[in-house]
Amino acid sequence: MKKTLVLFAHPYFEHSTTNVRLLECYEGMDNVTFRDLYEDYPDFHIQPFRERKWIVDYERIIFHFPIIWFGLPPLLKLWIDEVFDMRWISENETNILAGKDAIIITSVGGRENNYTQEGKYGTEVEELLSGLKVSLLVNNIDLKKIQIIYNADNLDDTELDLLCEELSEILKIE
Repeated sequence: MKKTLVLFAHPYFEHSTTNVRLLECYEGMDNVTFRDLYEDYPDFHIQPFRERKWIVDYERIIFHFPIIWFGLPPLLKLWIDEVFDMRWISENETNILAGKDAIIITSVGGRENNYTQEGKYGTEVEELLSGLKVSLLVNNIDLKKIQIIYNADNLDDTELDLLCEELSEILKIE
């Protein structure tokens, strides 16, 4: 399995049974480092140079977060703004992020049929992720998979167990 950095960003983590359970799935996995941005930066003062130095050592970045008001959590958006800026380009015009890959794992409280062109919100979750997807593209990071967890507020233990199994398989993607 690739050396993986999990960037978790959930401002209301303690109220999310689904994400509490999913984070347990990362425990004990080889080559996986877990970071909670809301624990690391409770004051929202991102240290971009430290972050850049940190993520260079990883082959894969997992962005794990809920959709909040049809967008990224505020701290994750700030992290992307601060860390994925054009200063990544080194003096020899090489982007040191190029060649890494990414996986997006996101959850929404609504049902899947609400997130369609004809549904309640008139848009799909993937469209709500467009800013992150473009940021990855611009930095030549290969987006391997987007895993969307619908109805996250109402999943039972059996469904959560299945999600953990899916997460284990997703992490094996080359």
